[in-house]
Amino acid sequence: MIENRFNWQHFLRRWQEEWIPDEDDAEDMAEGGVTLADLALSAPPASETVIATAEERLGTRFPPSYRQFLGASNGWRLDRGSIYQLGAAHEIDWFGDPFDLTPSYQEAQTEHSTEQEVLLAGMWRRALRLETDSDISYALLDPGDTDEDGEWALYVYKGWSGEPPDRYPSFRAYMQRMYQSFHSARASSPDFVNDTTRALDAEVERARREALHGRWETARELLTEAERYGRPCAWGMLRQLEVLAHGSGYYGFGELVADPRYTDELVPVMAAARLRDNRSTAFPRGFVLGTKTDEGVTAAADAILAQVREGSYRYAPEGDFGQAVAEARAAARWGDTDAAWRTIRAALPSWSPPGPDLLAPLGVLADPVLGPVVTRERALELLAMPRAGTQGPVPDPVPDLDPPGLCWLADTPRWNAPHDSYRCLWVEGAEPEALPELLGEDGGVGLTAPPGRRTDWFPYGTGQRDGLAPWEDRAVVSVGRTDSGWAFGCDAAPRTSPAGNFFVSPATAASRDGRAVVLWARRSRGGGLAVFHLSVADRGEGLYAYTLRGTDIERSGPVPGSIDPERVLHGVGEADHERCLLAAVQDEFGLSLPRLALVEGVLPQLTTRSWNRAPKDGEAYAYTTIRIVR
Repeated sequence: MIENRFNWQHFLRRWQEEWIPDEDDAEDMAEGGVTLADLALSAPPASETVIATAEERLGTRFPPSYRQFLGASNGWRLDRGSIYQLGAAHEIDWFGDPFDLTPSYQEAQTEHSTEQEVLLAGMWRRALRLETDSDISYALLDPGDTDEDGEWALYVYKGWSGEPPDRYPSFRAYMQRMYQSFHSARASSPDFVNDTTRALDAEVERARREALHGRWETARELLTEAERYGRPCAWGMLRQLEVLAHGSGYYGFGELVADPRYTDELVPVMAAARLRDNRSTAFPRGFVLGTKTDEGVTAAADAILAQVREGSYRYAPEGDFGQAVAEARAAARWGDTDAAWRTIRAALPSWSPPGPDLLAPLGVLADPVLGPVVTRERALELLAMPRAGTQGPVPDPVPDLDPPGLCWLADTPRWNAPHDSYRCLWVEGAEPEALPELLGEDGGVGLTAPPGRRTDWFPYGTGQRDGLAPWEDRAVVSVGRTDSGWAFGCDAAPRTSPAGNFFVSPATAASRDGRAVVLWARRSRGGGLAVFHLSVADRGEGLYAYTLRGTDIERSGPVPGSIDPERVLHGVGEADHERCLLAAVQDEFGLSLPRLALVEGVLPQLTTRSWNRAPKDGEAYAYTTIRIVR
């Protein structure tokens, strides 16, 4: 039995020796009439006879840890939480549910209630009440909620809170938590130094070393324990590990944010998280950092928030690692996120923290281009990598995330769900920066910043803009470069029907200096392939094209047999039509698209010229607009 080996005398004596008055105690002493002796925590131990008499009076034997506690101190004064005094053996009694809480908890039971919820509902009438002074709160030992060691769970019910009670698995667990709270409340005091604080600070220093050697899980265990005692910097370092291990949802890093050495690493992560989760463009009360900072840090934080909001923030650490980050961004900017991650990973040993309390290059997570590259799997790999010049085992690399070629476009679940269509254009040998001149809208701007991933990343509706004719179809494409050197533009959610009577393939205009390929696919409601268009041009001349609708094929020019839909789909089931056509196109031209960059919104965008021509004399163009009124 683990509880029987716990040394209560040593534990309580250490607590008493380490105790110093908090602010409330100091005020009581300053007002007079209260001495340190009066504020003693412990009481003389209860004899076996006293304990046995109390058990006989109550008709029960106390659980092991509470019984041993009474033998070390017959009661205890607590200066943290809502329980102020634990009574002596002769003062405790059955709770008896004086507020008739049992019916309301029982009525809330359902067939899906957990075992713990059922135990709680019956706790009120059978619990043993331990406190004799409190803030309308009750310390209740439940003989019906026991473990294999015979320990009773302890509940602290705050009568003023309106919330369910806090549960501790045993009396010992409750007292240990109160001891940690006592430490945490005094951790910021320079006079609060003792064997416990020195031991914990040594463990924090060990956690630093473990984290930088890649042994982050060991570091997390050490920091979790130190954080319970409120040791300086433990909370902020633990949050760093959790941000990488678990992803979003973390807003602060404690007092570390006040250190200007960490501003460029920690504040961008906080800004990105707040903007993502709050979905607001401004903070009328300012950027709350969660700790007191000087004017320099506050001003820098406001500037970083503005950059993150505008999408202009760039993570730019110094040294060799900073150079690698720049190279990685150049690769990710055009879609090669796998190469970007390999560059960052290889450079991690050269990363040097600006101060001892930074455990990883967190600022990369807020970079609009590189942040999406660091997926959760890669973040865990980063944590396991030795950093800052340390040595240690290197984890196996996370496999590349981008599938080769184009067949992944047909994957289920759909990569661009809930949309049923996509259209793409490739230009051989061209740089992505050249696409605005080749197919950008007349008089329009060039490439725009990446949109960033968000819930409304894929556009909805007709996409009709003021000043455009109803027949115009200007695509918004994400622009990048393939491994084989083709510049591409991909529209993940076209807002018009594909390749209709007014359609003019942009391949001809885009092929001014070399080959260009246009592909447009649309699926049926059942998930099959409804329309598939391919057109190829070279040096401003259309070479060939086809549009497949069901079993009908419209052709122009000599379509090579290797990509002819009639030959490619011969003997192929309908469910595999899209995949087979994509495989033929990718093999014919060596084409590909980067899935991660497209899905995560990493790539810059371009608004193209219309993919439809104007109606000629005698032609009519009809369109409908559907408005949903709520």
